Amino acid sequence: MWTDGNGIMGVGYEGMDSEAFVQGLVAWKVETLVDVRLHPLSRKKGFSKRSLSELLTASDIKYLHLPALGNPKDNREGFARPGTAEGDAAHSKYKDLLQGADAQSALERVTEIARLQRVAVLCFEASERGCHRQFVLEEVKSRMSDLATV
Repeated sequence: MWTDGNGIMGVGYEGMDSEAFVQGLVAWKVETLVDVRLHPLSRKKGFSKRSLSELLTASDIKYLHLPALGNPKDNREGFARPGTAEGDAAHSKYKDLLQGADAQSALERVTEIARLQRVAVLCFEASERGCHRQFVLEEVKSRMSDLATV
């Protein structure tokens, strides 16, 4: 959702190298990358918090890690099975997590930033269908729409 040069989108780094990933963000004119991994560690070179933050800073992109929007490790398996009972249960558990005070505060922060600039929400999975970030995006887009109708 881009409006007037700002808005929000989701990105995953699965199958990408860090340089190409950052070049894509630059091409999309992303100003802030919001990392919604619970623990921003990666076996893929360049995608752990520190190294990714440094790469982004070198490209004038802000990095923001919001662990309150992370998906607990014990809930990740279900996201790999969308449309199944296990997937539905994982989605439900994550949506419940988003109702917590810390998650609500983090969602509000992302919404405020996305109203002012282009934001990309990061997790590993290439497809949002198998990733918890789909619910972060839905919630932020809903909040942005609600603000637009006020």
